[in-house]
Amino acid sequence: MTERILLIEDDARLAEMLCDYLGGAGFRVAHALNATSGIARHSHDAFDAIVLDLMLPDMDGLEVCRQVRGKSATPILILTARGNALDRIIGLETGADDYLPKPFEPRELLARLKAVLRRGKNADTLNVLRFGRLEIDPGAREVRIDGNTRALTGYQFDLLLAMARRPGQVMTRDVLMDLLKGEALEAFDRSIDVHISRIRVAIEDDVKRPRRVITVRGAGYVFTRHQD
Repeated sequence: MTERILLIEDDARLAEMLCDYLGGAGFRVAHALNATSGIARHSHDAFDAIVLDLMLPDMDGLEVCRQVRGKSATPILILTARGNALDRIIGLETGADDYLPKPFEPRELLARLKAVLRRGKNADTLNVLRFGRLEIDPGAREVRIDGNTRALTGYQFDLLLAMARRPGQVMTRDVLMDLLKGEALEAFDRSIDVHISRIRVAIEDDVKRPRRVITVRGAGYVFTRHQD
């Protein structure tokens, strides 16, 4: 089945080039020139992923990301000409799954898009992992506390799942990025930290005193078998 991509980009020449390139790679690409039409298109049609420019004429791309994430878990890949790490961190905190700074090579966009889509599909097993009140369901791609679903992006779900399948094992940022991306793609040093913070908000009773996802200073993170 051909995967459908929604491209929200106001640069018409760049959008035309990306539509042709991604179309040649086997995707069906729909294009929206602004945030309003992009949000409307997403509300009415089913897409496998969104490629979203941050600098749109009618609305900041971060607000688009917030609105989409409030209704859907559709993977979002941000394109940004803003070079500082703070904007990237805010994008991840808002619910984006990955980012790509402009200018970029189309091949890298394709690689990152495939990685985002792959993370949304791959699950080594469909068995539900249970740790006391916490349930991680790979089949439904849901995280539940006391039976109530907690919101995570696709990237955050796979990050939590990767750690939960290796309880007690200290995992460095590099190892985690390798497990999730599957390719040697660039990532800024603290991207994993941002996602971990959002995971803690979702599953920890006290984010200041986490009991499930623990920081090991100078080494990385470890998922504990804490059973409540």
